[in-house]
Amino acid sequence: MKSQNKPTIYWSLLRHKDWNIYLAATDSGLCYVGSQDQPLDELTEWTAKHFPDSHLEEDEQKLKPYQEELVEYLEGERTSFTLPFDYHGTEFQQNVWQALCNIPYGETVSYSDIAHAINKPAAVRAVGAAIGANPVLITVPCHRVVGKNGSLTGYRGGLQMKSRLLDLESNRSIVKQ
Repeated sequence: MKSQNKPTIYWSLLRHKDWNIYLAATDSGLCYVGSQDQPLDELTEWTAKHFPDSHLEEDEQKLKPYQEELVEYLEGERTSFTLPFDYHGTEFQQNVWQALCNIPYGETVSYSDIAHAINKPAAVRAVGAAIGANPVLITVPCHRVVGKNGSLTGYRGGLQMKSRLLDLESNRSIVKQ
């Protein structure tokens, strides 16, 4: 019998056009979206840190609903995600991640805007750290946070991936939700 703290982590590689991203989910929801073109090691190291002793199991079928929504997003046909998440963090991190989900598609905000949104205006650096800990790239849209002067700043997936996502959102007309 599996321990509640040690769920099976199901994973697959999303391959769509020139996007190659590892995804992982538990039975409760999406728990990880990796960086573009990174090896499986990125996922295994993340899992070892956040779900120690959990079993990693490749399962394309379990990840198919998540892949479908991500492909719709990458095709400009989706602006938000409806599938469940299973991400874990401190209460502060959870508040930051929820605030990220409130950033409208195609728009950007600053780190201080997020700090104000969670009623912690002095916590800009902590907000940056929480954003950097976001385990589900793209789906919790941390790529929509930029420097106060509009410059691209740190992103777990790399600035090239962040730039591509922002370009995708600014250049697409949404067909359906």
